[in-house]
Amino acid sequence: MRAGSEVTTGPIPVGQFVNLIRNTIRHDQLFQNQVITGEITQWKRYPSGHTYFTLRDSDGQISAVIWQGRCHIDPIIEEGSVVVVIANLDLYAKAGKIQLVVNRIEPVNKLGLLEEQKKLLIESLRTEGLLDRPRQEMPTIPKHIAIITGTGSAALSDMNRLIDNRWPGLRRTVIGVTVQGDNAANEIVRGILAAGKLSNPDTANRFNQPPVDLIIVGRGGGAPEDLWAFNLEPVVRAIIASKVPVISAVGHESDLLVSDLVADLRASTPSNAVELCVPEYDFHQMLIQNLFERLDESTNRLLQDCRHNLQFFQSRLLNAPLKGIYNANQQVAELSNRLTTAVTSKFSNAREKLQLLNNTIQLAMQKTLADETTRLAVLNSALKSAHPRNVLDRGYSMITKQDGSIVSNSQDLTKGQQIILALSDGKAKATVDEIEQKGE
Repeated sequence: MRAGSEVTTGPIPVGQFVNLIRNTIRHDQLFQNQVITGEITQWKRYPSGHTYFTLRDSDGQISAVIWQGRCHIDPIIEEGSVVVVIANLDLYAKAGKIQLVVNRIEPVNKLGLLEEQKKLLIESLRTEGLLDRPRQEMPTIPKHIAIITGTGSAALSDMNRLIDNRWPGLRRTVIGVTVQGDNAANEIVRGILAAGKLSNPDTANRFNQPPVDLIIVGRGGGAPEDLWAFNLEPVVRAIIASKVPVISAVGHESDLLVSDLVADLRASTPSNAVELCVPEYDFHQMLIQNLFERLDESTNRLLQDCRHNLQFFQSRLLNAPLKGIYNANQQVAELSNRLTTAVTSKFSNAREKLQLLNNTIQLAMQKTLADETTRLAVLNSALKSAHPRNVLDRGYSMITKQDGSIVSNSQDLTKGQQIILALSDGKAKATVDEIEQKGE
């Protein structure tokens, strides 16, 4: 087929072509999470909860939609408002219509106010001396990490995977919070306070786990507006007040967040936070072995030096005049005893410390693995008790249709319908004579 030039495909249905365009738009990062500003026209909120409008300026316009519950809409937004939206471009295939699917909408003047509040907060912290305060040291080998982030997020998955690779069995507690939106700041503060309680030895003992000695708070990257909770004063003050070292781990390439400025350590991403605070177990074991070897070498070298010194003094005694032989011999004996005692004591103390450190690490890992084994056993027992067969054994029955599908409510039944009753020890067939529904 020719139409002035070569065609690249044969004839395809228009619906297929439109969906091809739609998939192309959805997978192109250029059209996702765009920050766009313009004036609102044709603003209309429907009883379904969806809001439709047009975003325009002097050079163009585009349709937009906010799905019910997708984001908070400031009451001051109305027809004619100038707003900033964060939106994904999409194509409504049925109508062949390009539109913006809005994930966040804010009045322009509100974003400017937020930036001003951020600057004022930083200046206030600087005046209080909180930006220059001494930072808490990170534990050399953390025993229990509290991770404060969104549950089910890619950031959490990356952190868990990296911890398992670097130090298998390391204890961690995930405190799931909302990391963006109007309630995000309160949720993050709640998470930091909860982690602080788990740092108390008495509280930790009740849960049969070591106290939390490190907190990682953060999320993956996003638009500046999505990260704004980490610029708010309640979150910042909670980080400052924490008695446990805090790592701010928010993935972004923009200016530093206020949480980055006050945290004990700043990481560029959640994964980077793990790399900074969790050592590699194999490397650590190799380091301990190397220390043992160096200690042995040092001790042997010191003993050899002592032997040479003793031989030197013995040689001098043999050639010394009779006067003073006795005194010299006493000095040599005393020196020999002092050297032997010092070397032996130093060697013994160093070896005991290294052995204690290694034993502590091994016991911690064994306890962690035992805890996880117990937890899995409890979960397995719960799953077995919930098995349908066990439910039937307790006197309940299950109703299915002739085709084997399960009847879950009265609307699935009709009068005269043949049904099957599954019992603990067999089956029974029955016919529906009457149907009664709730409220009748």
